[in-house]
Amino acid sequence: MADQSYCHRLQHDMYFLTSNSRLNEQVVDKIILQLNRVYPQILTNAEAEKFRNPKASLHTRLSDLIKHLQKKGERHCQEFYRALQINAEELYNDLPSRKILSPVFFLACFSVAAGFAFFWYCCNSDTKVIGRARRILGFSPIIIGRHVRNICMLYLEDLSRN
Repeated sequence: MADQSYCHRLQHDMYFLTSNSRLNEQVVDKIILQLNRVYPQILTNAEAEKFRNPKASLHTRLSDLIKHLQKKGERHCQEFYRALQINAEELYNDLPSRKILSPVFFLACFSVAAGFAFFWYCCNSDTKVIGRARRILGFSPIIIGRHVRNICMLYLEDLSRN
């Protein structure tokens, strides 16, 4: 979701933010005040008063605020995320749109797949891999250190020369 716009991210996070009282009234008021005072072009005084109205439920006010910011555009949604991060950092870090898989995860998955492919190749009796090298490489752990891998490769080269 890192390539999605802030408006799309906010749409995705809206249910998370408005459910189960994740944000209390005090935090919502701080966010609204920050969007009004620090960034007055984001929320006017009248809009801030509307979203801080204690007569409306917190869920309604927060939902209306999010919809309002989405209508106003990308920068407004981005500033909402910035205000959320400043005023509720733990909640900000738990947002569904922030729970993305890192490149390390994909690299690890690729390494496991490559390891299985290499294991299958080495253990396949149809291939022309030397028997002892097949046993060494076929039954070694998938994630082996650089030094162990180098030793195994030297061993293979030694045997292929003989």
